[in-house]
Amino acid sequence: MTIFIQLHLLTFVPPSNLNRDDTGTPKTANVGGDTRLRLSSQSLKRAWRTSEVFESRLKDHLGSRTQRFGDHIREKLIGKGVPSDIALKATRKVIEVFGKPEDSKVEAKETYTKQLAFISEAEKTAALELAEKIAAGADVDDKKLAAMVLKRADTAADIAMFGRMFADNPDFNREAAVQVAHAITTHRVAVEDDYYTAVDDLNEGRENVGAGFVGEAGFGSGVFYLYLCVDTGALVRNLGGDEELAKSAIAALVEAAATVAPNGKQASFASRVRSHFILAERGSDQPRTLASAFAKAVEPKVAMETSHKRLLAMRDKFAKAYADSDTASCVMDLQEGEGALADIIAFATDWKA
Repeated sequence: MTIFIQLHLLTFVPPSNLNRDDTGTPKTANVGGDTRLRLSSQSLKRAWRTSEVFESRLKDHLGSRTQRFGDHIREKLIGKGVPSDIALKATRKVIEVFGKPEDSKVEAKETYTKQLAFISEAEKTAALELAEKIAAGADVDDKKLAAMVLKRADTAADIAMFGRMFADNPDFNREAAVQVAHAITTHRVAVEDDYYTAVDDLNEGRENVGAGFVGEAGFGSGVFYLYLCVDTGALVRNLGGDEELAKSAIAALVEAAATVAPNGKQASFASRVRSHFILAERGSDQPRTLASAFAKAVEPKVAMETSHKRLLAMRDKFAKAYADSDTASCVMDLQEGEGALADIIAFATDWKA
């Protein structure tokens, strides 16, 4: 029986531009006919994966998403006395495991892969050892290259949580054990423009009087609803049966979701945030987002107070309509002075695979 951990978070974000589109404007979504601010799941996961929270809780169990791992292999080979041309040939052969090499005449990119690859530390070690064998003249069967490097179970908790895809080696793909929704504001929002200037400190005003630079940047503010779902069974399987590492991964995920946000324009807005309200659920009932609580936008002036009431009311309606009976919950509510992040983490890691 699979146990699901679901997290519902409400976080107030002051004026900011944490996650912007190709025009530099904060990302938005139309929900219920109203414009809402949006934080993409991709931006959230990267912020968490590269955070100090993950580094401290999951040290030595994190992967790297990169096109440039071949650089490391080639440099290591050359550092061990392998001639440059042989090192390049061995490197390009090995990185085919992670993706097709870049077709580039630019020397700096000869060891790049065309796509980003999500690689664990164990796979990095295996790839380097294989490259050393090839550079030394070992005859390696091309059909066995992937199996010599890629792993079917992870020591990298972030790969186990968020998954990966190798188009040319699908047997080593990883189905994500954690699903992360795009965060949206619970109320309508109008994106505003910040018209700003910079003054030239050495301009004495004799000519070009005024600003030395003029710019414009969008920003917005609001209460965001974020939903996450963890399939603990899938997470443990992805980690090769390591239940303790799975629990450490969930603890890191809970803490990061509550305390870490994308850092776009941080120097301009100092929008460092922490969640005000967290509802954690644990059980075998079919998971479901509670985003429908905000299909009709709440009143912006009372967004926080109204949002958490709507969230709990929608939870109760789902439980009654679908006869959910195997889901326990734990709440942290700053406004009511109820619970703490440590309680949420303890609750989310209290299960047996």
